[in-house]
Amino acid sequence: MATPRLAVRAVILRDDRLLLVNAWKGRTHLWCAPGGGVELHQALPEALAREIREETGLVVEVGAPCLVNEFHDPNGPFHQVDIYFRCRILTGDPDGDWTDPEGVVSHRIWVTRDDMAALTVKPDSLAAVAWGDPGAISYDPLEPILR
Repeated sequence: MATPRLAVRAVILRDDRLLLVNAWKGRTHLWCAPGGGVELHQALPEALAREIREETGLVVEVGAPCLVNEFHDPNGPFHQVDIYFRCRILTGDPDGDWTDPEGVVSHRIWVTRDDMAALTVKPDSLAAVAWGDPGAISYDPLEPILR
């Protein structure tokens, strides 16, 4: 029996720009916040710090949660729950070169809220959460995946 996958993602703002990464290996038609799967017996902030290091080369301080989002395929077994946390860069070059050891993330960009309007970014609520009330938490139930 398939069960939902649990993932964590980072909302990182720098100079009023949000960090996005490509969502699929080698493709840049869909963007998302950096992050990934939680491993068994791993705390959510620990998992997120590991994923950010792998995907961006940055070391971050993981802050408060700000969004819970679900992606699913209404016609298939895919269902993922993403928990987003506000993060702050501690070390690393936000514009420098890096290599994702898993080879999934090959591109990262810093975007303004206006820039995001011209991109395909998931989840739909990411911009509102990223530039909204820092104390707010949001929940997006069962958002269909894009194909």
